[in-house]
Amino acid sequence: MIFIADISGERLDAFVARVAEGVTRSAAQRLIEEGYVNRNGKPGKKNDKLNMGDEISVEIPEAKPVEIPATEIPLEIVYEDADVLVINKPKGLVVHPAAGHQEDTLVNGLLFARADQLSGINGELRPGIVHRIDKDTSGLLAVAKNDLAHTVLASQLKDHSMARTYEAIVCGNLKADSGTVDAPIGRHPSDRKKMCVTQRNSKSAVTHWEVVARYRGYTHIRCRLETGRTHQIRVHMASIGHPILGDTVYGHKKPELGQDSQCLHAGILCFAHPRDGHPVMVMADLPDYFKNVLKKLTPIE
Repeated sequence: MIFIADISGERLDAFVARVAEGVTRSAAQRLIEEGYVNRNGKPGKKNDKLNMGDEISVEIPEAKPVEIPATEIPLEIVYEDADVLVINKPKGLVVHPAAGHQEDTLVNGLLFARADQLSGINGELRPGIVHRIDKDTSGLLAVAKNDLAHTVLASQLKDHSMARTYEAIVCGNLKADSGTVDAPIGRHPSDRKKMCVTQRNSKSAVTHWEVVARYRGYTHIRCRLETGRTHQIRVHMASIGHPILGDTVYGHKKPELGQDSQCLHAGILCFAHPRDGHPVMVMADLPDYFKNVLKKLTPIE
């Protein structure tokens, strides 16, 4: 594919993501780094500043299978059509293979159940994962079954039109009935496995919350993500003094009420269908672990 630069000063990776259909900014950077993008006949760099009239050639390589073993893992599929499926992920299930989890992740299960029905995009067969949720967060996760669905859903994530609503139990009693945390999130300066509210090397992050029910010492809340940063709800609620119950990373260091991982559930997922734009809303009931914690709490009348 050949494109002509129409804006002077635009970065090469931004240009490729803008003009090449189905290519995200991160995918454009990978294509450039792997030598699939030329500027005026020479390999380009992702931060090259273009001049008006520059000729940009982009090659999209054939998809190649990833070397991830398929594993038979029970998956609760709560919505499925020809383009998208939505999984209700249980607490404790890792999404992507990583150190210590090579064959027991959601991706392994998807490759076993739907190996020939997942998006192959950016030159690598990726098993459809459009967004992630933490290992110990339960709830809904969208999976793309083809490149069109992957591209459209990723675009909805980027422009915040995909609505994701979570339920959580937080420590303490929130004074207001609703509120918004608008605070940028970046890597923790001394612990690279953690995130934090910071102005340094951060991205904007917005979480809207409302009280569902009040209990002695705890509050059941519902959160709506406007952005989708790593550990966003966990970091934001901790930053206002109300960490999520059981979150020993960002909250109280000792388990409470038998919970040693966060009480956080992705309960509602809304998006425009990638094929024709019709609205899709998927809901997942609170899991047993969450309900059992609520039973232990004393309501405030």
